[in-house]
This record gives sequence, structure tokens and C-alpha cells, in this order.
Amino acid sequence: NMTMAWGLEARTPFLDYRVAELSARIPAQFKLPEGGKYVLKEAARQVIPAEVIDRPKGYFPVPGLKHLQGATLNWVREMLLDPSQERGLYNPQALEKLLADPDGQLTPLRGSKLWQLAAVNLWLSEQGL
Repeated sequence: NMTMAWGLEARTPFLDYRVAELSARIPAQFKLPEGGKYVLKEAARQVIPAEVIDRPKGYFPVPGLKHLQGATLNWVREMLLDPSQERGLYNPQALEKLLADPDGQLTPLRGSKLWQLAAVNLWLSEQGL
């Protein structure tokens, strides 16, 4: 949960050096069949149902990142319009369009474009840029 809260993907159980050493010893022809992760999936079949292992890949959208409203929308608006935050990265007309219709401008994965701009801006601020 903590890695995802910071936008990181981590597979902490697979970071154990013994797992990494074991996987390095497995020949490639056993790792790559069926789109990869073959050995892991076959080992997991001993304890996890096939419908879980073989289901299509998904993602976990966070509702707050899709529909900005209330205090969050106000915070994003103030941050993006704050002259001290101006970096010349955003087209002012495009930003105004996003702010005028925050729910109408979604990414292909149905996330908020406005939130993504805010996240980039916040990250740049945190980096002192």
C-alpha cells in the first residue's frame, strides 16, 4: 500500500535475494512461455485458483484521481494558477479548458488529466524545480 501511495510499483516479496538467486538459475526457456512469469504462475497454481492466475491484467483506479471536486479541486486550481508555480510547462488555454470542465477531460485509462498536471507540478515543487 505504501509504495502505491507514492506511485511506485514494487514486488517486495520478490526482492529477497534468495528468490532473485533462484530465478537467475532457472533457464530462460522455462521463464518465457505463455507471455512470461511461467515458473511463478505454475508454482502459484499449487495454492491459488487458476481463475486468479489467468485473469486479464487490471489496474486499480483511485476515485479521487478521476473526479476532482470540492476542496481537492480548489487546491489543484489554486496550485496550478499560482504565479509562483509557473514553469512554462502548460499551455494556458489548455489549462483553462481543464479547469472549466475537470470531469470532462479524462485520460485513456479514465484518469483526470487535471490531477496528472497537479501531480507533476507537486513533484517538481518537492524537488525544488
